Amino acid sequence: MTLSMQWFTMAMMLLSGIGMGAVFDGYRVVSNELRFPKWWLPVLDMVYWLAAALIIFRVLYASNYGEVRAYVFVGLLIGVLSYYWLLSKAVIAIVKWVIETVRKLILFVLKCLDLLIVKPIILLYKLVKAIVGIGTAITIFLFKIVLQLLRPFWLLLRWMLGPLIRPLGRWLGPIVESWQIPARWKEIRVRLTNVWKRWFKRE
Repeated sequence: MTLSMQWFTMAMMLLSGIGMGAVFDGYRVVSNELRFPKWWLPVLDMVYWLAAALIIFRVLYASNYGEVRAYVFVGLLIGVLSYYWLLSKAVIAIVKWVIETVRKLILFVLKCLDLLIVKPIILLYKLVKAIVGIGTAITIFLFKIVLQLLRPFWLLLRWMLGPLIRPLGRWLGPIVESWQIPARWKEIRVRLTNVWKRWFKRE
């Protein structure tokens, strides 16, 4: 192995040590900021060290075909110490800033969705509900007025047709009773009343 390759390998190990420190600080800050469960930390540590070992071996293989020499460990140690001495605080601050920025961006997007989509839909629903309720109330009111206006004509017609209806009523009475029409009509009316209260009289 030539001297230039040794220096190149040592430089790559130094950069690998810096990268290890940066990644370690980064995932520690992320786990603290996002409040991962404590039992996740040993698992993340294990994943970190396995990934770091694989990456360092891949870098070592690319730089000197995987030969392990003393200067490899010296380069890693210098890189890690240099990182924690010079860059650790800056990297932690940057990672925290990125997390806070992403958090604010997500909150901003959620607020925009709530303002532009959710609230208009809720407002439209309440408006349609109010219009339907008012329309239904007006319709029932007008229907009652029409019934009151037609009541004299109905009484006159019933008086005029009474002699014809009474025999028919005696003949149809048993059939109507077998159909239980009053009881079924009462059940339908109760259901309609409950639906009305549920949709148009909630606070």
